[in-house]
Amino acid sequence: MEVLEKMTAVFLALSVLFSNSLSSVASAFKFKAVYCTISNNCDCDFHPDLQAGLEWELYRNVYGQHLAQEAVSERLAEFINDASPEKPLVLSFHGSSGTGKTMVSWLLGRYLYGSAMIIPHVHRFIPTLHFPYPHRVPQYKKELKAWVEGNLTACARSVFVFDEMDKMPPGLIDVLVPFLGSSHVVYQTNYRKAIYVFISTAGEEQINRLALEARRAGRDREEIRLEELEDAIAQAVFNKSCNGFYHSEIIQEKLVDCFVPFLPLTRRHVERCVRRELCLRGQCHRHDIIEAITGAMTFSPERERLFSHSGCKTVPAKVNYYL
Repeated sequence: MEVLEKMTAVFLALSVLFSNSLSSVASAFKFKAVYCTISNNCDCDFHPDLQAGLEWELYRNVYGQHLAQEAVSERLAEFINDASPEKPLVLSFHGSSGTGKTMVSWLLGRYLYGSAMIIPHVHRFIPTLHFPYPHRVPQYKKELKAWVEGNLTACARSVFVFDEMDKMPPGLIDVLVPFLGSSHVVYQTNYRKAIYVFISTAGEEQINRLALEARRAGRDREEIRLEELEDAIAQAVFNKSCNGFYHSEIIQEKLVDCFVPFLPLTRRHVERCVRRELCLRGQCHRHDIIEAITGAMTFSPERERLFSHSGCKTVPAKVNYYL
């Protein structure tokens, strides 16, 4: 501890000394990197709030997703409580549109860094925005590798979120393979403290089928266990051609720590989504709007009308329309 305190003092002194000129900014950064490497103590503004923050928010605002609530909370707690993890935490969210995947990824970033504002150490990628042209995959690989390395050097606790993996050009995401295992070394940082989240609708058929079979068999929704779906999801995303994980080394090398299924939402869950949106607008009492919106939404199978086709995705727009 005494050595670490002396190093901190030296680092601060050097930072002040070199901050007087633009040419010395790079030198100050090099001293910071050396300090981080030796002390293993550069966690940026990392202030995780799991039990009172993230877990409560998942319970309060993510409906019908006991598997996701349990898996995300448990995996994060285990990872963060490990002072020297063997590898980064890699989570992959799967399920139909509107079931809460993106919301959970936003909450994760918020309660790891204690801010609802834009967080500089949480990096979100959308294929249609960042990687729109399949013929540029070699170029994208170089850019993505450099971006990840640079941000890991600046912050070991970086979080990387890859949304809409269904639209990711196949082969591109494998540039991350060296970062996700236990043997790679990223210069000047402990890359094993990073978190990677992938979001996809791939695997929704397997998830929805099991949910339907459970319902028809009289099983309670909460009786569905993670072990019943993980292998099926992994095989589905690996074999689905229109998907960023198609024949991916990340799947082959078993670098994903948990495939997190998001179950299809029932009418009761959609009603809760509508009620939440109404309450945000000070209209909690409008039961007529709740009935109108849920009554107009499409549910499947056609005869039983058990699960919403779009989950809660269109609810905010529909509430605005009816108000």
